Amino acid sequence: MEATEQLAAISKYTSQKLAGDATGHGIDHINRVVTNAKMLLAEEPSADYLITLSSAYLHDVIDDKLVSDVLTAQRNVERFLSSIGFGPDQVQTVMFIINNMSFSKSLTDDQHPLPLEGQIVQDADRLDAIGAIGIARAIYYGGHHSEKIYDPKIKPRQNMTKAEYRNLDNETIINHFYEKLLKLPDSMNTPVAKKIAKGRQKTMTDFLENFKAEWNGMR
Repeated sequence: MEATEQLAAISKYTSQKLAGDATGHGIDHINRVVTNAKMLLAEEPSADYLITLSSAYLHDVIDDKLVSDVLTAQRNVERFLSSIGFGPDQVQTVMFIINNMSFSKSLTDDQHPLPLEGQIVQDADRLDAIGAIGIARAIYYGGHHSEKIYDPKIKPRQNMTKAEYRNLDNETIINHFYEKLLKLPDSMNTPVAKKIAKGRQKTMTDFLENFKAEWNGMR
């Protein structure tokens, strides 16, 4: 099977797995991440194209905030990749990337450096979490989980563990910007992603400034 056919099969697999998503991690998000990854690949030609885009397509299908049985989801992806002609090393690399690229993983003691392909996918995913679309997705996700929009008495959490980060009790949508989203630009790996992230960060800070001004009746 040619790489284009493999990627088409992976896209279909992901579409089926995330078909019912109502958290901002559906196939529209995946397709934007893939588009971002292609853009970054153009600047990083030494990266493996198939591994990068396969990881971009699959990065959310084993996410523990989206699936109830992560181990089963991982095994299903491994079997699927093998069934479309991926060799053992390719399967291992894709699985390593999608298991180690998330923000929540950075809050654990079990962190591992990503290969260039993983750095690209991580940047591509994080770019979609910031800026105008990032604002919309944060509100969409928070609404799905019945979070408060804002409460000035509830302060952003600092130095969280993964368990604390996943605990949405007493969390607000606006606090999520300070707890995660505004930190992402500084975590970008590639030069192009760093440049884009700066502009998207300003979009978020402008939004927060206007939001709080309106909240307080100043505008």
